[in-house]
Amino acid sequence: MATSFNEQFDQLGTWRREFALRLKLLAEWMKDHELLDAAVEERLRRLETQVRSDKVMVAFVAEFSRGKSEMINAIFFAGYGRRIMPASAGRTTMCPTEMGYDADVPPCLRLLPIETRLQPQALMEWRMAPEKWTRIDLDVNNPQQLASSFEKVAETRKVTQDEARALGFWHNQAPEDNPMLDAQGMVEVPKWRHALINIAHPLLKQGLVILDTPGLNAIGAEPELTVSLIPQAHAVVFILGADTGVTKSDLSIWREHLVTDSGDTESRVVVLNKIDTLWDALSTPEQTQAQIERQKATTADILGISAAQVIAVSAQKGLVAKVTKDAALLKQSCLPVLEDVLGRGMMGERQKILTRAMASSITDLRAETGRVINIRKRDLTEQMMELKSLQGKNVVVIKNMRSRISQEQAEFDLGGAKIHAVRSVHLKLLREVFAILGSKGLKSEMAQLTDALMQKGLKLGVKKAYGDTFERLRSNLNKVQSLSAEILAMLNATFRQLNGEYGFSLQAPAEPQMARFLADLDMVERSHIQYLGIGNAFKLAQPEFADRLVRALSSRLRGIHEAALGEIELWSKSAASQLDAQMRERRRNFTRRIEAIDRIQQAAGGLEDRIQEIEQQGTVLNQLDTKLVELTNYLISAQDTVKPIHTFVDVELV
Repeated sequence: MATSFNEQFDQLGTWRREFALRLKLLAEWMKDHELLDAAVEERLRRLETQVRSDKVMVAFVAEFSRGKSEMINAIFFAGYGRRIMPASAGRTTMCPTEMGYDADVPPCLRLLPIETRLQPQALMEWRMAPEKWTRIDLDVNNPQQLASSFEKVAETRKVTQDEARALGFWHNQAPEDNPMLDAQGMVEVPKWRHALINIAHPLLKQGLVILDTPGLNAIGAEPELTVSLIPQAHAVVFILGADTGVTKSDLSIWREHLVTDSGDTESRVVVLNKIDTLWDALSTPEQTQAQIERQKATTADILGISAAQVIAVSAQKGLVAKVTKDAALLKQSCLPVLEDVLGRGMMGERQKILTRAMASSITDLRAETGRVINIRKRDLTEQMMELKSLQGKNVVVIKNMRSRISQEQAEFDLGGAKIHAVRSVHLKLLREVFAILGSKGLKSEMAQLTDALMQKGLKLGVKKAYGDTFERLRSNLNKVQSLSAEILAMLNATFRQLNGEYGFSLQAPAEPQMARFLADLDMVERSHIQYLGIGNAFKLAQPEFADRLVRALSSRLRGIHEAALGEIELWSKSAASQLDAQMRERRRNFTRRIEAIDRIQQAAGGLEDRIQEIEQQGTVLNQLDTKLVELTNYLISAQDTVKPIHTFVDVELV
């Protein structure tokens, strides 16, 4: 039987915890041996935070009544021995629901009232206002209480047509998509705009985030889902009915919300659910399987994807099989096949990406720390040569040696003014970078875009307005790249000069690359441009909808800019702290040399004792070098295999 998704995620969680423990051990060892400067400490802290808290989002998208909530129950919550997410007949998930884990928040269900759509704030902004959410505390050890609490995501309320229109659920231009009117002419709409579930489920604690989305009408009414949450998901599970195949509304969701202009569908998994409806006592298993295969092939053809991306399952039978421990029924449900695709495909790829990022950072960190150790070795060698040259010399020679060292120290201290001037230029260029990517510039861009979207009537030029905005944003990132190259050239020239004058081994760190942030911009642009088609022209004519769209965009762009600034800031700090570290080592070297001469002057046998001490210190530095390689080797070469925890705690530190 294929490894379940839960087991795959457990393995990723184990790997991440063990990797984070290695990073912590490395930081403690470096601190013990005075190798941990501010920049290295921050880099290790960021790496540890990244590997511990990296989130993996799986979005489940489907039209109503496709068995989406039942599938979430079967894959993630079967261990409770019952349904946790509401999965009865009819519409169950009425509002987008995110399940995750935050240790700083008690177990709870938070619900954002649907009326917040009448206000301009984006969904991300509402997250920062917890007092506006209705909170229900959860007992994670009580499945019955969990299930009854989660039923609230299905709550609805009745509103007038005008209210439904204002909330985004009624469109005069598309009457076929409007909900039914009751006898009193009222419209049923979701009671809640968004739900956040925070529970300490083992998978959620390891960084899994589950996004359960409602049907087409609700997705279309919440632009932030389409342009932000779903595009950021690492995998999207699109669920269809095995008996109906791809319906018109299914195809609308796929084309309008799940497929970008780039045609990238690799992270999309299409599931034909409810294959048990095709199980027929009058048909042989072979005939039933042939019917399922035909449906898979037809689905793949309609959606324009490979047949391997279409998986046929029965979530309901899979859940029953897990709860009753019926291995035969579980196999027949084909649920383990889907779990294997999600587990090996998504989890494996996520771990590879993390591993590559960690290996690159640790390689740089090892090289930087190795340079500090080499400086100490070189300083010891110089001290050894200096002291050996004093063997057999009289007091006057020793006194002159001390005078020469003091003079060298004074000249070195005078060189600090030159270094200060370099830092001033460096900071000036950095201020330009921060001005380009700062909040003021982004607000100005969003204001221009908002003006274009707020023009009356159909906004036929809206795509051009978006295109122009993203061109300017890309131009800004390219300017930042040019400024980074200018800073790097200045650092290289300065470092070469300082290396020549003072015997440093400074090496400017490679400049941060804006390519991945440009790629993020491209992805955001695709998700928005796709949303600006003729199908949404009437929605865009509504000022409040256009405003929500721009606010959603602003939240995404702010995240990209902040991430880029973080990279620049860490890069700058790495260069500065490298210079600080080598200057600090040089000052320590002067102090140690003067102390050695003073000890020699005060005691007849001091010279030989000091030479012996330096030899011992050289041995310790060689051990440090060896241990640095040993402690970083695992972090650099770690691949997909998960090593037992004891391999991490049995590390003997020098």
